[in-house]
Amino acid sequence: MQFNSSQPIGIFDSGIGGLTVAKALIETLPNENIIYFGDTAHCPWGDKSQEVIQSYALKITKMLLERNCKLILIACNSASAAAFDLLQAQFGEQVLILNVIDPVIDFLVKKYSNKNVGLIATKLTVNSKVYDTKIAERQAGITLHSQATPLLTMAIEEGFYQHDIIDNLLKIYLSDPELNNIDALVLACTHYPLVKDKIRAFYKNKVDIIDASMTVAAAAHSLLEKHNLLHVGSKILQHFYISDYTTSFADSARHFFGSDVVIEYYPLWK
Repeated sequence: MQFNSSQPIGIFDSGIGGLTVAKALIETLPNENIIYFGDTAHCPWGDKSQEVIQSYALKITKMLLERNCKLILIACNSASAAAFDLLQAQFGEQVLILNVIDPVIDFLVKKYSNKNVGLIATKLTVNSKVYDTKIAERQAGITLHSQATPLLTMAIEEGFYQHDIIDNLLKIYLSDPELNNIDALVLACTHYPLVKDKIRAFYKNKVDIIDASMTVAAAAHSLLEKHNLLHVGSKILQHFYISDYTTSFADSARHFFGSDVVIEYYPLWK
């Protein structure tokens, strides 16, 4: 792989969830050039099949490669579970690729060995058992309790993350016996940090809430540093593409990154 440090980092997700990762990445690596793609035309991905998500991920990755990205960050747990191995096999010699799952596994093994850890995510992520498998491989004694929370993702994507509907959904999902007596809860969907304060309030601050965003941003820093690709010059590019215009995405992007954020409709599927 031949790169220079000024090449951008590409980030993709099904919609607004990956913005939480992009925000953490920009805070951790403020000099890096950023290209974000939100596949709002097909959101949410968590209720799609593995094969369909792989087809989305392949096409978006090719688009980001055409824009000379040095690192592609899969800012979606569902896509990380369904497509990371495929992308790594197909493009791993052309670009650095990072998912949002492995950094969290490393963090859990370091901080929560021999503990009971809860996890909330999309149906695809839970059913894939990717977290279960990776945790078991590390033999850290972590007991994982997973709960699919699909309606939560959809409500957040629609922009309801400050609405009472979120409180009602959290009460239903987090009261499930599967999540009893946990020491920590992994927010294994990049949408969920948007309601992190509501989740923390539900548990009355008695359960550690693990937001993967900063952990993933730190992993990106380490990966770029390892390959001598940290950008030390001034940022010149911060561009957001979406496959279908949605008010909730535009509002969320501007909430995170300011009113002057550039959002471009990119009809990847036409």
